[in-house]
Amino acid sequence: MSVATSSSLSAWRPFLDGILLSAAVAIAAALAEPFLKSLGGGQVSVPAVVIALVIGMLLHPLANAARFEPGMTFCVKKLLRWAIALLGLRVALGDIVALGLTTALLVVLAMAVTVVSGFALARLLGRERGFGALGGVATAVCGASAALATASVLPDYRNKAADVAFAVIAMNALSTLAMLAYPLICVWLGLNATQTGIMLGATIHDVAQVVGAGQSVSDDVANAAVIVKLFRVFLLLPAVLLVGWWMVREGGHASDAKVPVPVFAFVFLALCLLNSVLATQPALAGIYLPLRSALLEASRWGLLVAIAALGLGTSIASMARLGWRHLVLVTGTSLVILGVVTGGLLALG
Repeated sequence: MSVATSSSLSAWRPFLDGILLSAAVAIAAALAEPFLKSLGGGQVSVPAVVIALVIGMLLHPLANAARFEPGMTFCVKKLLRWAIALLGLRVALGDIVALGLTTALLVVLAMAVTVVSGFALARLLGRERGFGALGGVATAVCGASAALATASVLPDYRNKAADVAFAVIAMNALSTLAMLAYPLICVWLGLNATQTGIMLGATIHDVAQVVGAGQSVSDDVANAAVIVKLFRVFLLLPAVLLVGWWMVREGGHASDAKVPVPVFAFVFLALCLLNSVLATQPALAGIYLPLRSALLEASRWGLLVAIAALGLGTSIASMARLGWRHLVLVTGTSLVILGVVTGGLLALG
């Protein structure tokens, strides 16, 4: 073994225990997901990210040791950012342009109001501004992934890890409820297929639940809903930048946080642009599409390992101490985005 290789391995050694433990939890969660779905008759599915988070929290007493901390921190802060960056490959600008200006403006307005409502509800309920940011951005953009991205630019504060864990679990739970209830609301409001797709894509937090809700109506509704949802995912970059800047401006301490210019967010944008170009080149499809699929799978696993590490670093006791106000906040932001989008669609006819 060369001196350079030996030096490289030595540099990684402090991280290995935490990374391997996080990866083991992620693998266990991925294996448990289809098993739990089969127990529910295929009708109810618990996402692997939620399973990983819960397993991690159950194992917190084991993971709460110095040997695991560096690797778990690496997963939550470094691996997470690159996994989120790779999500840019899901978005094609041509699909976003096809939305039309009116729909795009309605979605942007709903997202902005939702983020602001997160801060307002946090102040009203006596919660940390950081949790207001987590709840607002997670609801406005793309659920758990947006919560994790936002956490990476927030200054550290007491119970931050518990807040992030709560946001991840709450976003998945609310998304599942929305997947079941929102199509019925669309029927009750008399929305047509296009309006239904816009409503589902603009209000449900996670992509998987958007697809499920859309397909429960029709394939056309599902396609429209996914395009709107991916537009929200595309806006992850400005949402994260603006919230990070706002947190510093409104009282974050310079020693704890800086106006964020996260590299992963710009990589996300660059990959959106790259995907927009390469996805329209038939000559490159045979090479690009398999590579894109592999990178998106790597992103999925990176997010899963990062959430496992987050769970390992979060005690159940700290989660239990959060109280009902946390649930009211995330429920409130969900109702805000629902109200703005449906109100806008009804007003526009």
